[in-house]
Amino acid sequence: MVVSEELFAPVGRGIELCYQTFGDPDDEPLLLVMGLGAPMTWWNPDLCADLARAGFFVVRFDNRDTGRSTVLEGRVSRALLVRAFAGAKVRAPYSIADLAEDACGLLDHLGLDSAHVVGASMGGMIAQSMVVAHPERVRSLTSIMSTTGKRSVGWQHPSLLPAMLARRKDGREAYVRASAAFWTSIGSPDHPEPPEELEQRAGDTYDRGVHEQGLLRQMLAIVTQPNRGDRLRAVRVPALVVHGAADKMVHVSGGRATAAAIPGAELLVIPGMGHDLPHALYPTFVEAIRRTADRA
Repeated sequence: MVVSEELFAPVGRGIELCYQTFGDPDDEPLLLVMGLGAPMTWWNPDLCADLARAGFFVVRFDNRDTGRSTVLEGRVSRALLVRAFAGAKVRAPYSIADLAEDACGLLDHLGLDSAHVVGASMGGMIAQSMVVAHPERVRSLTSIMSTTGKRSVGWQHPSLLPAMLARRKDGREAYVRASAAFWTSIGSPDHPEPPEELEQRAGDTYDRGVHEQGLLRQMLAIVTQPNRGDRLRAVRVPALVVHGAADKMVHVSGGRATAAAIPGAELLVIPGMGHDLPHALYPTFVEAIRRTADRA
């Protein structure tokens, strides 16, 4: 298994993305897009290796404002975010569409005309935005635990909002404790991750770079995104929508709406899966992504 070191790609507009590859560059390219505030390392190396063994050249990366990629300037207040949640029109520093352009820029840097694209949570929103704006760049689409941007679907459980908007205490220990507790609350009830693994991932995330204002900028991009439902009806690439029936972060209605909007999309609702990618489901994910790519 060939695994590259972490590299950097200038993608335009002053943005540089940190990325890493797994597998043979001659295999089918597969771009993995992660979600809100999550570095590329949340695509577990074991899952990346499994996908590479399934015949993919796997690329994972840090979105802007995450991990080792470019961190922007500009302050987003929690009051502004609450106003956006309430439906007020606010101006976001950037959009989900801008994050999709970053991802296309990474493909350009790698010399890839197109790729199979897999996005999780906010990454699913980015992947959907890629296929509606640049359908020629996406060979197949897999949208995991995500939504169309329509406000009446894919909502968060109200109990999560205080934790999402809370100010973080300073220091590594406080971050690890709060992060592990939050992911315990939204994880898969049928496939719980051991506490030590959650703490290890949180610690690695903190060490990689945690950017509170970057997180708020990404949250504002999510809250202000348009409903892509009508544009998704024009998608003609093979599509897979995966969602956990027990997802508290993005209600399963978001996945159902995504699958309903894309002609011919396969909907895979997994009982007992929450808002995470548990190890026990890696074979299910790999087989479904491979099956979708084979339809291309």
